[in-house]
Amino acid sequence: MIRDWLLILLSKNYQCMKADFSVKTPSRSYPVYVRSELQEIPFANLLQSYDSDRIFIVIDENAEIQFGAKIRSLLNNLSIALPEYVVPSGESSKSYDQWKSIVDFLLLNGARRNTPLLAIGGGVTGDLAGFAASVVMRGIPLIHLPTTLLAMVDSSVGGKTGLNHPQGKNLIGSFYQPDAIVMNTGFLKTLPKKQWINGLSEILKYAAIRDKSIFDTCEKLFLNKSFSAESEMPDELIRKCAKIKSDIVARDEKESGLRMILNFGHTFAHALENCSGYDKINHGEAVFTGMIAAVHLSNNIGGELDISILESFSGLYEIDDSIRSLPVNKLVDAMYHDKKRLTKNLKLVLLQDWEKPYVKEMSDTSLITEAWNYALDLISSK
Repeated sequence: MIRDWLLILLSKNYQCMKADFSVKTPSRSYPVYVRSELQEIPFANLLQSYDSDRIFIVIDENAEIQFGAKIRSLLNNLSIALPEYVVPSGESSKSYDQWKSIVDFLLLNGARRNTPLLAIGGGVTGDLAGFAASVVMRGIPLIHLPTTLLAMVDSSVGGKTGLNHPQGKNLIGSFYQPDAIVMNTGFLKTLPKKQWINGLSEILKYAAIRDKSIFDTCEKLFLNKSFSAESEMPDELIRKCAKIKSDIVARDEKESGLRMILNFGHTFAHALENCSGYDKINHGEAVFTGMIAAVHLSNNIGGELDISILESFSGLYEIDDSIRSLPVNKLVDAMYHDKKRLTKNLKLVLLQDWEKPYVKEMSDTSLITEAWNYALDLISSK
């Protein structure tokens, strides 16, 4: 599996394969492949279009442990350099220091404008590597190789890159589209169950904002008593979620309007991550909590949503007990550092009903406080 995957990824001839779909934005169009098994491409075609004497590899440390030795052994016979940078796992790596280290690594190892960078890992690695690729030489080729469920269905698609700042999540970054995204769903079998649940949150987001039939699919898959980390993730579900995001991004590449609906639950979630220091709760757990708060708030201002549909998944999340003790007033204050806010009011993505998102500016923090209390009570009562 690894061998086939690399032969395709390192060849610009991956574009001769039939892509599952393409992301078409004003700045760039690129193919997305979702495969559980990948067809081999001859070594003679490697790097044909890039005409580069090296490939940069920026890889998450967990992916390095799982796949690093195999990757290097497969590439030993190539007459190219393979400089590699290993990113420490965890949200705390989305920092200026890590980003600067990657930029230094690229420049000190002979980066040119035609030198491709392979970003191998989850959302943290993809965001870091993508931001570095966007600024070195004013942009070098980027190929995403997501190895987590969250990265496959969400973060690798759409061209967002970024770093966290003490003032808030993803406040430093750029929009930079990759040359390609290749998803090998076989890698998901190596993930711990917690990482599957981390990715589930973004899948549930797509159900909420665009296709509520995904709720039924997730119920059958994740709420099945036999569900485990070794369970099969249907390629079609990953393909559907990534396609939903790509369609939205194609219509609004730089989040000037429609793309904002992809942030459903995320303004709450980013505040939660920030106030917990990015080490007590993972992104998926924060997004699930944020979506519960957003649905509760939506219903309080006229929505007609059956919140139990979303709450039925709460038992899957094992959220640190300390999260419930975070002061709600600090969580509300942290929401004001959200990068989407243009006025003195908070800008939130809410729902009139499932599949009916809208953006609303709010100044009444009492309703937001009530939504926080509801969501925090839910996750702490399991």
